[in-house]
Amino acid sequence: MSRILIAEDEPRIASFIEKGLRAQGFATEIATDGVTAYGRARSGEYDLVVLDIGLPEMDGFAVLKLLRADGAKVPVIVLTARDSTQDVVAGLEGGADDYMPKPFRFEELLARIRLRLGGERSTDATVLRSGGLSLDLRTRRANVGDTVVDLSAREFALAETFLRHPGQVLSREQLLSRVWGYDFDPGSNVVDVYVRYLRGKIGTGRLETVRGMGYRLVEKD
Repeated sequence: MSRILIAEDEPRIASFIEKGLRAQGFATEIATDGVTAYGRARSGEYDLVVLDIGLPEMDGFAVLKLLRADGAKVPVIVLTARDSTQDVVAGLEGGADDYMPKPFRFEELLARIRLRLGGERSTDATVLRSGGLSLDLRTRRANVGDTVVDLSAREFALAETFLRHPGQVLSREQLLSRVWGYDFDPGSNVVDVYVRYLRGKIGTGRLETVRGMGYRLVEKD
């Protein structure tokens, strides 16, 4: 079991990441300031660090610089609300292995974590299929049978979530969390709106409404 250090001072985001990773079988710990994050990350006990740039006491750039100066080779994925080119370059040149701007979807973070952990990614499919519906995760291309379907980024993310859980009922809260990330309004009807959009493109019979529970992808040729 891989151990991941989550260096994030915002409780809501840290909890969002931790719950998702634990559900995927990872062991996790949270550090809420840069000094603690540096001390734990340099211990050699972790297989990967998810590092927020805006940490108190010592920011993520400083933590990363010290880790690499110490010779620590632990993979580091930087999370930050700063998405300027200068910050991206600074993070990568400072020794980060990957970079994700906030807000983000958990599935995107998970894919990057598995990529950095090497062998654990081998079970991930590049193309997801159910009946005549397929999604190519590399080209971001969707097909219904032999027909290419034009999906927006959010529609694609919603379809991907359903295809990763075929036949499973997904609640609105689960879909909000997985597709819209931690930054969502639980009272929003955005899921219903986008399910309607998606049905219009992939076929109404593929997404079944389970009254009082949510939605389910059903296989349809």
